[in-house]
Amino acid sequence: MKKIVVHVREDGHEKVEEVLEGLHYTVSLVQNIYEITIYTPDENLDELIEKIQGALDLRYNENMIEVSKPEFVISSLLKRAEKTVEKKEEKTPVEKLLDTVKGYGELDLEKLALTSIAGLVALSGLLLDNPTIIIGAMLLSPIMGPIYGFSVYAALGKIENALRCLGVLAALLLGVFILSAVASFLINLVVPLTMTDEIATRLVLNPIYSLMAVFLGFAAAVAFSKGTTEVIAGVAIAAAIIPPTVVAGIVLVLDPTVLPSAVVLVAGQIVGLIAGALVAVVLMKIEPRAPKDRAVARRYRIRSIVTIIILFTLLLWLTTLMWM
Repeated sequence: MKKIVVHVREDGHEKVEEVLEGLHYTVSLVQNIYEITIYTPDENLDELIEKIQGALDLRYNENMIEVSKPEFVISSLLKRAEKTVEKKEEKTPVEKLLDTVKGYGELDLEKLALTSIAGLVALSGLLLDNPTIIIGAMLLSPIMGPIYGFSVYAALGKIENALRCLGVLAALLLGVFILSAVASFLINLVVPLTMTDEIATRLVLNPIYSLMAVFLGFAAAVAFSKGTTEVIAGVAIAAAIIPPTVVAGIVLVLDPTVLPSAVVLVAGQIVGLIAGALVAVVLMKIEPRAPKDRAVARRYRIRSIVTIIILFTLLLWLTTLMWM
């Protein structure tokens, strides 16, 4: 159950009440501003918000829509409404999605620190040939956030925000790569390093890895949209990117001849994750509310999908060639 409070000027409340015809709501007047309160089942929230927004002139500062979730509501009318509501999948409002991804396009010290620590932990696990330590590193990395942010922004036509997310992703992975290379170089000066089994397995190219990344990206994007925390949704994603990126830094020091294989593997994982996340947001029908904005978003979404398909096909072809 959701509570919607619409604040509207005196000259606009009738239009809002027209779209609420057939629904139970209350109206109060506070200092020349009408407050219209509606309670609605979660499944009807997105559709109702779209109707209200179409009737509300948001150019005025006084007009606004406030949505909250009450702890509980006791009402026979609402109980009957929940029983009779058409059963359909609850859709996360666009505004809530934008609120959840707004931080993913910003590079801050916390993201850099967590990703760097995850990279160093993964580095120790790879050098010690200890898979348990490598898995533990995944709990620290916030690497899925920018990928999910890119897919949402691309679906909504906010291309500048989408590119910022890609920039954050590139900066985080580049930081892991450089840190791993520098750490491996310094350690190798003191203790000669060797290629462990955990490192060697992440230098073997296989097209299945890229296909797996698509499914991981899809699953993570769906989990994020449902409110699953990044730590939970991003563990498998980080496992697909962080260790191969660390391996690329290690082999730059130990054996630069195999660096192309490591780079292709990382690139294939990244593109696969983005492709899966884009598929998820398209299937979830994430798009702007205004028809004009939808047309713009559709163009950017198609361009993003075509670009990802081309990159994914190219990397899959390279992976297959190097694998064979």
